Amino acid sequence: MTLVASATVAWPFGAGGQEAGRTYRLGILWPFPCGTPESSLLADALRPYGFIDGKNLNIDYRSWAQHIDQIWDYAAEFAKERVDAISAGGDLGIRAAQKATPSIPILGVTDDMLGPGFVPSFARPTGNTTGVSILSPELDGKRQDILIEALPGLNHLALLADSNTSRQAHLDGLREAARARNIEASIHLIAKPEEIAPAIDAAKAAGAAALNVLASPILNSNRHVIIARVAAQRLPAIFHWPETAEEGGFAAYGPRFDQIIRELHARQVAQILRGGKIADIPVEQPTKFELVINLHTATALGIAVPPTLLARADKVIE
Repeated sequence: MTLVASATVAWPFGAGGQEAGRTYRLGILWPFPCGTPESSLLADALRPYGFIDGKNLNIDYRSWAQHIDQIWDYAAEFAKERVDAISAGGDLGIRAAQKATPSIPILGVTDDMLGPGFVPSFARPTGNTTGVSILSPELDGKRQDILIEALPGLNHLALLADSNTSRQAHLDGLREAARARNIEASIHLIAKPEEIAPAIDAAKAAGAAALNVLASPILNSNRHVIIARVAAQRLPAIFHWPETAEEGGFAAYGPRFDQIIRELHARQVAQILRGGKIADIPVEQPTKFELVINLHTATALGIAVPPTLLARADKVIE
């Protein structure tokens, strides 16, 4: 896989700086419920840059995964309040923010910033949007390969996908890649959190013996529901974020969410608050990826992970 290197060193904060006595306003439109570690991560990550919530920074956090129909209202409120910047997670978050304002800077984190048209260019975005593109389409296929390798003799796997995020052409490509290896791949779509458990049950009923959980803000913010359901159905599942395997998922491959926020997204937000311009802040992509395998979960599912795969893992949870 060819990766686009991070621009961490190449792009400075910008000519401006924090204005003495000024309180900045940041709107955060993310899927995670308030009170979860993810909901406070950006606020924590901005502290080293000199922006402290409750002192020189006021954060207005809105969680949208459980209230998808209200996401447009949340974004419109940010625009009405004229926040200094909007941090938006996922395609829906970015799309709602862009609809709400053509001028307030939007810093997005999502699967693909370019494909859906959020930016016209990674290197020099125009308009009011830039952010982090987490390479989900490419990594979805890699995870599928890992799942197949982990389960010799697999003949049917399921794709759990978010219809708000995954495009049909991408899903068809994953299914064809599985078919080329004589494996059937059934697609199970969700659009709302309450559809997740029934979709997993449908995958099991269809004969799937493994589950590839495609990258999605809704699926990630409901990952504990997924982990519990696949355990009940005895379905080994692979996830996007390594943290999910550490929380009980069978396996995961991708960048760490914590690193995405702390090393890339927070710096971009700080650049904007310091007076930087969107056109001078390129879209960035992660360059660090981890394969984590949870042997405790594998044992509970009766799976013997091939030694060759364990040897390649960055972390094996005993």
